[in-house]
Amino acid sequence: QVQLVESGGGLVQAGGSLRLSCAASGSIFSLTAMGWYRQAPGKQREFVADITRGGVTNYSDSVKGRFTISGDNAKNTVYLQMNSLKPEDTAVYYCRIAERRVGPDKIYWGKGTLVTVSS
Repeated sequence: QVQLVESGGGLVQAGGSLRLSCAASGSIFSLTAMGWYRQAPGKQREFVADITRGGVTNYSDSVKGRFTISGDNAKNTVYLQMNSLKPEDTAVYYCRIAERRVGPDKIYWGKGTLVTVSS
């Protein structure tokens, strides 16, 4: 069974930085993509960033230029470097991994790590 473990969340002042990590344990044959989503209180979960197996990255407009996603396929690990944090970045951040299969990809979610940005 695959398990995703996030780390790096915490409390930071506006303008500060945090680096999130997500390591996948268990048997994963091949990754299609790894990414991050977030959910603020009272709001829907939203896309933040992802990176494909080939290294192509994608970011939401709200974080582009401030966040950087990277991954290590060999270690089944994804990172999110968050700079110039704003109070509106406050949310629970969830790691997401898509495992390639013959049919639809298998999606795995982490339990989330809380990021709180104070003004």
